[in-house]
Amino acid sequence: MATPKRPAKSTSKATKARKSGTPPKSAPAESEPPKPRSILVVDIGGTNLKVLVSGQTEPRRHPSGPGFTPQQMVEIVRELAHDWKFDAVSIGYPGQVGEHGPRQEPGNLGPGWVGFNYAAAFERPVRIINDAAMQALGSYDGGRMLFLGLGTGLGSTLIAGNVIVPLELGNIPEPGGRTLGDVLGRRGMKQLGKKRWRRAVAWAVPALMAAMLADYVVIGGGNAKQIKVQPPGSRLSNNLTAFRGGFRLWHLDDVHTLRDGDEQPPESPKTAEWRLI
Repeated sequence: MATPKRPAKSTSKATKARKSGTPPKSAPAESEPPKPRSILVVDIGGTNLKVLVSGQTEPRRHPSGPGFTPQQMVEIVRELAHDWKFDAVSIGYPGQVGEHGPRQEPGNLGPGWVGFNYAAAFERPVRIINDAAMQALGSYDGGRMLFLGLGTGLGSTLIAGNVIVPLELGNIPEPGGRTLGDVLGRRGMKQLGKKRWRRAVAWAVPALMAAMLADYVVIGGGNAKQIKVQPPGSRLSNNLTAFRGGFRLWHLDDVHTLRDGDEQPPESPKTAEWRLI
């Protein structure tokens, strides 16, 4: 009687690798989404909304103001950018921004900005940053830089060692119940007159520069053009740097991207190592 043959032993690739001394090949890591090639930057201010897309040089604008809602913003941006093609959107928002978008309503616009689904509205991935931080990012040339945005209020951001730190220096109280933002913002310029307002700027800029241990100060915002003599240690920016910051935003690896359909918040970031900056 014939004896049945034993089935041949199957040898896994891992077993073969162990025998041969060659480490097994690991599965290829899941690739990250490619960087967008064309970016639409939306700069939201208390007076105007401005947009610019990669490859263009002339921003398009539309009035904003009190009562301006995110729904209106999206509708107007779509109209302004109707003939532009873009893969992603950067938004400079006039208020505090968290990992999932605005975390407080703006004081000079309408309601509804917190919790709004920007990625679904634009049908594109979206990154949001404070508007002063976006202009600061576009103005940064290295070192320890303090950015001051003179507009409806006072925007402020510190960048040191490639770390962006949004600030609220406009909340610093002044004698008489006012804040530094009240003095250096548009309302302060109207109340004080341009001559006294310029003196206030000339006093505040060196003081804030010294307090923040900054190497230099960049002054931007809509009212930067009203300054005739630049305070020591400062230089004037232009509003196109806000768009440069919006383009640069998509080259930062630790900025969360908002996508339509996101249900669960992303994993908490790993604890960063302490470092002196």
